[in-house]
Amino acid sequence: MLRRDQPLALFMEGATDADLGKMGHGVLRYSPNPIACVIDSELAGRDVMEFGRSPRSAPIVGTIREAAALGAQVLVLGIAPPGGLFPPEWFPALDEAVAAGMSVVNGLHDRLEPRYPQLKPGQWIWDVRVEPPGLTTASGLAGKLTNKRVLMLGTDMAIGKMTAGLELYRGLNERGIKTEFVATGQIGIVVTGAGIPLDAIRVDFAAGAVEREVLRYADAEVVIIEGQGSYVHPASTSPLPLTRGSCPTHIVICHRAGMAGLRRHPHISIPPLREFIKLCEDVAEVCGTYPRPRTIGIALNTAHLDDADARVAIEDTAREVGLPCTDPVRFGIEVLAAAL
Repeated sequence: MLRRDQPLALFMEGATDADLGKMGHGVLRYSPNPIACVIDSELAGRDVMEFGRSPRSAPIVGTIREAAALGAQVLVLGIAPPGGLFPPEWFPALDEAVAAGMSVVNGLHDRLEPRYPQLKPGQWIWDVRVEPPGLTTASGLAGKLTNKRVLMLGTDMAIGKMTAGLELYRGLNERGIKTEFVATGQIGIVVTGAGIPLDAIRVDFAAGAVEREVLRYADAEVVIIEGQGSYVHPASTSPLPLTRGSCPTHIVICHRAGMAGLRRHPHISIPPLREFIKLCEDVAEVCGTYPRPRTIGIALNTAHLDDADARVAIEDTAREVGLPCTDPVRFGIEVLAAAL
């Protein structure tokens, strides 16, 4: 639905400088679309680059009317609240945007298309988190492929699995290696235009959906599979179908520097990285039933540290696990690419 020339307005009310704004920040960093503005009345009059996460400039405005005046054609809901449900307080802004002729990209679980049966010609509602048709159960066929399949696994949710995966995807292609990216969440789907919303797929078909996407790229030298959730997290079931469906040959572990417990459940400890790596490889292999993947390195999220502390954290982590480590956004993917 989304044409790559359409200017976007990112709805980030109260979340521009918070982790809940990860959808908007992912679009800012990776979407090829022009960004007309960010909508956040708490920070109106400033620029999104002030908050250290965006590689490109965009004005922050306070209203839908201002976004329309700046030429925005599509409203992207840039906030990912816990549970992915649509907050009722957003509806006035959404209704105003639709009445103004904007199309809408909705990455939340609640479908919005039925709310707007009367749209103008060329206007659309894209509910991203909808199970695709024609799914089947997995059969292990990805394990027969001869390419390299890199699964991004994390020690927590919202830790940078998609970001690290997209950086690796972009970096490998820049090096002349034919690489594809399997998006499995709403942000990856919106910025790449393809993929599956894994958390909207019935559990029996989840691994099959991943397998179908991986087989689609059988002619690629490398396939990067976007991770979701974590084996550690009590609310997460995603890593297992990702593992079964992709039959990975390699793993990249994504971790936040200095984090000892889950961010939203700090009473749940994150195991030592060496033990977590072994767990991920053991689960993938299942006592020799499947080929054992090899962990090639750590993608360390250091966004909360200054450059000097980030370099120390990377060196300490590499020493701890005996594997290459980098922050792919800050320092590039060279050590991961070399290991792969």
